[in-house]
Amino acid sequence: MRARLVSADGGPSIDLTKDMTLFGRDEDSDARLDHKSVSKLHCVIVKTDGLLLLRDLGSTNGTRVNGQRVRRAALLPNDTVAIANMKYVVKFGVELEKLENEEAAPKGGKKDADAHQLRRNALPDVYPEQKAPKG
Repeated sequence: MRARLVSADGGPSIDLTKDMTLFGRDEDSDARLDHKSVSKLHCVIVKTDGLLLLRDLGSTNGTRVNGQRVRRAALLPNDTVAIANMKYVVKFGVELEKLENEEAAPKGGKKDADAHQLRRNALPDVYPEQKAPKG
């Protein structure tokens, strides 16, 4: 399965070529993100059975999926992933094919507004909200 994280900030995209991709500032990371907000070993994305599974590795600034800080989550096409302050859009399957067709098409054509529409991820393992004690 081919998958890619497309930068939402205009930076370079990250192709997920391995079954397990380690993200972080460390030199041995598969996807090295050289930014002070990224932990040395920040998170990992695993490709399995046609799914992308993300797991935060106890990073300081956290990993967010669609704006929600997560410990782990199943990623869907067009989900937004924020690794500390670096934002990406998940593309795989049909969505990646659409993206590649748009990139190959001549410039000046009308962009499909639905291609950038986001879907809520139904599967994240989120941090529980802190409730104020009564009294």
